[in-house]
Amino acid sequence: MAIHFTSFGASGTVTGSKHLLEVLRADGTSTRLLLDCGMFQGEALAASRHRDPNRHFGFDPVSIDVLVLSHAHVDHSGLIPRFVAEGYNGPIWSTPATRDLCAIMLEDSARIQEYDFAFDVKRAKKRGRAVQHDGPLYTSADVPAAMALFQALDYAKPQEIAPGITLLFTDTGHILGSAAVHLTIDDGTEVLRFTFTGDVGRYVDRLLPEPVRFPQADVIVCESTYGDRDHSPVAEAEEELLRHVTEVCVERQGRLVIPAFSIGKTQEILYTLNALSNAGRLPRIPVFVDSPLAISATSIVRRYPHLFREEVREELFHDPDLFSFPGVEFVREPEESKRLNNVKRPCIVISASGMMEAGRVRHHLRHALPDPNNAVLAVGFCAPGTLGHELLSGAREVNIFGEPVPVNAEILRMEFYSAHADRGELVKYLAYQRPEQVRRLFLVHGVERALLGLKDLMMEQGFKDIAIPRIGEHFVI
Repeated sequence: MAIHFTSFGASGTVTGSKHLLEVLRADGTSTRLLLDCGMFQGEALAASRHRDPNRHFGFDPVSIDVLVLSHAHVDHSGLIPRFVAEGYNGPIWSTPATRDLCAIMLEDSARIQEYDFAFDVKRAKKRGRAVQHDGPLYTSADVPAAMALFQALDYAKPQEIAPGITLLFTDTGHILGSAAVHLTIDDGTEVLRFTFTGDVGRYVDRLLPEPVRFPQADVIVCESTYGDRDHSPVAEAEEELLRHVTEVCVERQGRLVIPAFSIGKTQEILYTLNALSNAGRLPRIPVFVDSPLAISATSIVRRYPHLFREEVREELFHDPDLFSFPGVEFVREPEESKRLNNVKRPCIVISASGMMEAGRVRHHLRHALPDPNNAVLAVGFCAPGTLGHELLSGAREVNIFGEPVPVNAEILRMEFYSAHADRGELVKYLAYQRPEQVRRLFLVHGVERALLGLKDLMMEQGFKDIAIPRIGEHFVI
């Protein structure tokens, strides 16, 4: 048996997660298995000027036998409809919650692409230019065929997904339904235990439980987003959020814009604000959740209370809705969203996307950034090349919808709400493994400094053969 591994995304960057595993058996049969099918964003996309990596997978989708999905974030699942439209017709294995979240997330992604293309065409026509756009990666019409291929598998339930290949999901606590992928590959003469961590969550008292320890592996592919740094202590998070709300909305009478991923971070922020409200500590100011996807995702999260941390499940006996409180308003309709920009009183606006690259948050930023009384609070990782990264890097002017916008508002950051484990937590996640039994550790899903920082840490823990793949680099295991 020979096993080949090639990374086609999230290698040296944090988006576009796609890893190809090829199992070649002694009898001449083979299985080509794809781990994740994510969309490139930010610098990783901009760097490929001559060949859009979102339009060219690097392999033929028809040749893939099985797709296994770690979770629903767009950088891990966002190209599935295009993948299917180009000929893939095998199963898509995921947890039930990931399947349900993908149903709304992929539809939302298609609508955003259709809207952006129409906007580009309109702007180009207005300027008398040809549109510099190849059209949407996929449309809403492509989503149903992709969703029809999903096969749901609960945590801790082994399932044979190809001859001699058994899949096991374990909870990583990253977002609802997120999973590490464990494959036992057995050709009758040899067994290989392969783990892909997906994105690893936090060891903190939040909405979801901490990552579950996983069985010993021979080969591990591990994310490295925060491989070079640690997050602030959990005890400070609630107080820090309250301080930002007070300083911006009460003392300066300004607007606090919180760009947040619709799936995961929006629910975490609402959970914290709800706790502050229940304690009578949240100032009585309006809170607008302006993201149809976030609203739909929150409804799905409410359907999976058994996946919450045990202490959170106990809270449900006293507060049956942990994401709603006096003063919060969920905004779906476009006209309602536009009206928010005319609201002159202090308020909090939570809107997608978290990296500030798409969705309604760009409209709110265009109106909020020029005013020094306002603030933008980034609550997660922003990939290089994204609007969020520009703002966090101190840009004094940014481009939104093709127009320059001055940055006078305060730019704030809270990494506690990141759904990614920091370097200490990644070490803890792998601590249950016996390093001498791990043949090779691949580090992916990180920028160079994070990858190198985590590699040094893992070597200190006893892992010997550590590789940092480049996109398209081929390994024989």
